[in-house]
Amino acid sequence: MNDIRRPSLVKPSVDTHFHIDFEWWSQNDREWRVYLRNLLTEDEQTRFAEIIADDVRVDWVDPETAEVKPVDGLQHILITHTAQQEGFLSAHTALVEAIFRLFLKTGNKPMSAQEIAELLNRPPMTVLKTLSGPRVYRGIRPILG
Repeated sequence: MNDIRRPSLVKPSVDTHFHIDFEWWSQNDREWRVYLRNLLTEDEQTRFAEIIADDVRVDWVDPETAEVKPVDGLQHILITHTAQQEGFLSAHTALVEAIFRLFLKTGNKPMSAQEIAELLNRPPMTVLKTLSGPRVYRGIRPILG
């Protein structure tokens, strides 16, 4: 049986939840780790060099369930450290980048286009059209089903 992911026939709405699908992104963009590394400051790249190396996994404790999960070290540093710094997300950040950074800042918590729009002070339909088009930006995909 082929394990091919096909686009859903269900059209997302402003209430559909989205998230960064890191697995999809890593399978569809060879430069995804380069992009993520470039979000780190030079100091962070030096301080966390061992953690952000390719294929390094770290244990992360889910704050809601207390479940311990192995996660990518680079993603962990981005979400728990870099994204929490002042200035990581500003009102002048381009929409796709702002959405991506918002997901990092919130720990990649699934959010609807309506919630994203409210947090970024952008029109919900603009957010929805951006995220539900044929192109997938930085692995941001709907959670369907």
